[in-house]
Amino acid sequence: MKIFVTRTIPEVGLAMLREKGYEIDISPKNRPLTKRELIKFLKKKPYDAVVTTLSDEIDEKVVAVAPNVKIFSNYAVGFNNFDLKAIGDKNIFATNTPGTSDESVAEHAVSLMLAVAHRIVEGDQFVRDGKYTGWDPMLLTGFDLRGLTLGLVGAGAIGKHVAAICKNGFGMNIVYFDIARNEEIEKNLGARFATDINQLLSEADVVSLHTPLCPSTEHLLNAEHFAKMKKTAILINTSRGPVVDEKALLEALKNGTIRAAGIDVYEKEPEITRGLTKLDNVVLTPHTASATQIARDGMSKIAASNVIAALEGQVPPNVVK
Repeated sequence: MKIFVTRTIPEVGLAMLREKGYEIDISPKNRPLTKRELIKFLKKKPYDAVVTTLSDEIDEKVVAVAPNVKIFSNYAVGFNNFDLKAIGDKNIFATNTPGTSDESVAEHAVSLMLAVAHRIVEGDQFVRDGKYTGWDPMLLTGFDLRGLTLGLVGAGAIGKHVAAICKNGFGMNIVYFDIARNEEIEKNLGARFATDINQLLSEADVVSLHTPLCPSTEHLLNAEHFAKMKKTAILINTSRGPVVDEKALLEALKNGTIRAAGIDVYEKEPEITRGLTKLDNVVLTPHTASATQIARDGMSKIAASNVIAALEGQVPPNVVK
């Protein structure tokens, strides 16, 4: 069996595949492949499986050059890079790696909240620039999270962990909006369900996004929505970049429509809307919310397990539809 891996992933998963005797080819390019490059690689051998990442667009053209492939195993929780119809029409499995990074992403989201509220990045740069001359009662004054209202947009596994940290750690009030109610966080954390997103935006001091990317969530937050938020509110996005209209976010931050933001994902990665990096009231991280060893190793194991199942004639445990 031959497997193509579009980018190096943690060794633990690759070792699982090698133990099965599979022949593994890994892209030698330490960057996302273009579609043209991916197609060129897949034409080289009759691959039986492909391990992909979110940056790999698997569409009808890619599927057409890989007639032997039985599975596209995404090394990611999301799968918006998959054309599920094109893959399904060829009876190929499409899988992801859910549940491996919930806690890591939640911790990162809360870290962004703290970094924004306590102006950590500004303070770090202030010291590095040699500007620190001693304690100053008015220097880089931020604000506390304790007692504020957290607005969760999406109350799935990651949102649940964020809510628990914020409630138990900071005594924050929790209001959430989702397509379905989460009775667990209502019972255990006193979370309150918002009947629509505008209600949540008008009440929340911190808005944290935890939704998948699909047609209904693209630009879920736009200029109209930012106008409904408190001027003192902050936005945290560790979900998917296109969930937010990035140009509208830039204007909201520049004009004081909202106070600040902490962003880990971008609308047109790796591009970032011009001007966003110049603002002091936004903390930016390079899509690293799940970048802990435990989370990334876990993703590698699950991606490999999905491949092994498919190549052994079984239904993989994490098929997406």
